[in-house]
Amino acid sequence: MSTIYLIVLSLGLLTMGAEVLVRSSAGLARRLGVSPFVIGAVIVGFGTSTPELSASTVAALRGSTDIAVGNVVGSNIFNVAVVLGVAALIRPIRTDPRAIRFDLAVAIAVSVIPWLSMLTGGDLPRWMGVLMLLGLAAFVVRSFRHGRVDDPETEMGKAMAEEVEAGKSVVFGIIGTIAGLVLLVGGAKMLVDSAVDIARAAGLSELVIGLTIVAVGTSLPELVTSVVAAMKGHAELALGNVLGSNIFNLLGILGVTTVITPQRIAGQSLWLDTPLMLGLVLALAVIAYTGKRISRGEGAVLAGLWVVYVGVLLAMA
Repeated sequence: MSTIYLIVLSLGLLTMGAEVLVRSSAGLARRLGVSPFVIGAVIVGFGTSTPELSASTVAALRGSTDIAVGNVVGSNIFNVAVVLGVAALIRPIRTDPRAIRFDLAVAIAVSVIPWLSMLTGGDLPRWMGVLMLLGLAAFVVRSFRHGRVDDPETEMGKAMAEEVEAGKSVVFGIIGTIAGLVLLVGGAKMLVDSAVDIARAAGLSELVIGLTIVAVGTSLPELVTSVVAAMKGHAELALGNVLGSNIFNLLGILGVTTVITPQRIAGQSLWLDTPLMLGLVLALAVIAYTGKRISRGEGAVLAGLWVVYVGVLLAMA
């Protein structure tokens, strides 16, 4: 099967997977009494990051640390700039500063992780990887403990009671969520494999491949899922998906790859990629707290920044 056919098929799988995932996860949030934002940040956000996990783990096992690290940082940049940018262009995303305060703070804090390599001779050692994974576990536990909305006096609580009385099963929500994730991961893997072959044939460096081709390919589940969520009016799910993915990428994926083998952070990542990643999350925080929504104009600016960034990368290649 030709590369073009594989790319078309992968895009179809991604679209189908996103549709199933958004429907199932939104329903699951109601049935479990957990806010849609928490479902987006934890279940959907982490689930749609599994392509990044697969790609970075394989790269780490092969000793390609530039691809592993570039994939994580590049995916986070793409998530905020393009995923939220495009979703906001479709429908402005309302933000509740109180609901996203903790997740934003964590996303900002973990964005400085690549800079920690400057304290250890340019590498992230295995013990840092262990700390990252422990931090991820603490984040998940905290998210579910503070994300319950099953108070019977609330609208969500009443809606959930009606769902239970109607006999709707949580099992179907779980099955649908898993099925959506499987389609997303399968489609992303197929797309990344094809794109990397094309990029290598063009003579691009491993770092540029990780920051662009692999990062974009493995972030397509987040993009498609967030776009579908925005079209269906589930803005919290889209925003939670991005924040959760970014946190999982740095604590989970970079943590796993660092445990496998110490990750060397390239100089370019320290002075260009990491500052941009941190700057975008800080900009998101400012937008959320001032306008309490991501407008279409702000979405266009975010997406435009990514286009400029890629242009800079290609000019430097």
